[in-house]
Amino acid sequence: MTTTQKEISERKESIEKELEELFQSHMKITDWNVPEADDQNAAEMLVSIFENKLVQIKKDVQNGEYRYF
Repeated sequence: MTTTQKEISERKESIEKELEELFQSHMKITDWNVPEADDQNAAEMLVSIFENKLVQIKKDVQNGEYRYF
């Protein structure tokens, strides 16, 4: 395992937790801002936003955008 792989692996749980917290915070914001919000629909929309952005990030990575970050 490379040094980079080891370092990222050690932060895996933290990264996953941060992503879940981001999702949950946006669910709460939706509930605060929208009376009787459709939580299922909000969750699906947020997941779609995350997925679309992840696809863009993957493309950027493949194109070398982060090679020398």
